Amino acid sequence: MPKHVGIVACSAEGAALCYRTLCGEAPALMGEHMHPEVSMHTYPLGEYMPYIRSGDWDGVAALMLGTAEKLVAIGAELLICPDNTIHEAFDKVAATSPVPWIHIADAVGHEAKLHGCTKLGITGTKYLMTGPVYPRRLAEVGIACEIPDEGDRERIDTIIFTQLVNGIFTEESRLYFNKVIAKLKASGCDAVVLGCTEIPLLVDPDDCPLPVLDSTRLLARAALKDALI
Repeated sequence: MPKHVGIVACSAEGAALCYRTLCGEAPALMGEHMHPEVSMHTYPLGEYMPYIRSGDWDGVAALMLGTAEKLVAIGAELLICPDNTIHEAFDKVAATSPVPWIHIADAVGHEAKLHGCTKLGITGTKYLMTGPVYPRRLAEVGIACEIPDEGDRERIDTIIFTQLVNGIFTEESRLYFNKVIAKLKASGCDAVVLGCTEIPLLVDPDDCPLPVLDSTRLLARAALKDALI
């Protein structure tokens, strides 16, 4: 039997995309209308934000573990979190979790290695772009990374928290992301990580200056693969 996948959600739009990807791509591997058992729980994003803004990763970890405990209590055997930013608390959570987790940056790094990438541009919240989540995990597989400049980081962060997490996707914001990604390409990046789980709902891979690494869908695919082992 496939493993029961638990989704430790944080923001709704990205979590929904992860869920839809996992369930939508499973039939190709499992048969018509089939997917692993999936459960999802989230505390409100508004409960996470005070901890994120203050850099209290113990507080973030406590919320993640609270969700994990609820999911494990109803049978989850494998956990994923479709939120890049709160992966800064991942090690604190995984160390005490009763079931295994998949790290979102590991899923991205694996895909990047398959495509021969050596340097990735990182987009996401300002906390994610300046934090250790991607540099640490990518370094383990020999991949360098670069982030946008401070002004671009601030505007990207504003777009994420005022638009994307609220399901607002504008052409102006899409073009702005393309402009930032073009700068990363000029700096020698060979692909860009869409490192906020809502960014794939905005950026069009067919119109993007760099190949995209869609962290949301890559995590869902990694979970599907692991669930079927």
